[in-house]
Amino acid sequence: MSIPGKPVPVKPLVSIIYAQPAVAVKLLSELTAWFGPADLISPWLPFTQTSYYNAEMGPGLWRRLISFLHLSAPPALAAGKLFTNRLEQRYALGGRRLVNIDPGYMARERLVLATGKNYVHRLYLDQGIYGDLTLIYQQGRFQPLPWTYPDYANPPLVDLVHLVRKKYLWQLRALTKQLR
Repeated sequence: MSIPGKPVPVKPLVSIIYAQPAVAVKLLSELTAWFGPADLISPWLPFTQTSYYNAEMGPGLWRRLISFLHLSAPPALAAGKLFTNRLEQRYALGGRRLVNIDPGYMARERLVLATGKNYVHRLYLDQGIYGDLTLIYQQGRFQPLPWTYPDYANPPLVDLVHLVRKKYLWQLRALTKQLR
């Protein structure tokens, strides 16, 4: 019989795809008000792996990954996605989004992103939000899955995800020492 326990805290992060990077400063302020201080803000990365967002946001898109200092409980991901959905609506222009924000979390063994879309590999979290198992950590590196978004399976994004994991593991060690 399994015995339920408290989940290990996870490291919140967001992946942002911008149509207009000028939105970034104000958006970062709103994200840190919700998630807490950022401890990693990636450089602008060209979003060229797919044209999925071009019809809505236009061509020439950029991605940025941001991780946050304060660890949280995994169930907080659903509320984070609802918050970022509201931000996306607030920054929309003429019914078209200028920004796509995907919150997620880093755990020791996985990277999970939040979505409102159900699919075979997504588990229901709460309030219409699902957790997308994006990457798993095995054999000393992140492994893509058949459904992993292409840019999450390749540098430079996967390199940034590894850096976020290193920071997260350091935080977990420090937390464990504090609890002793």
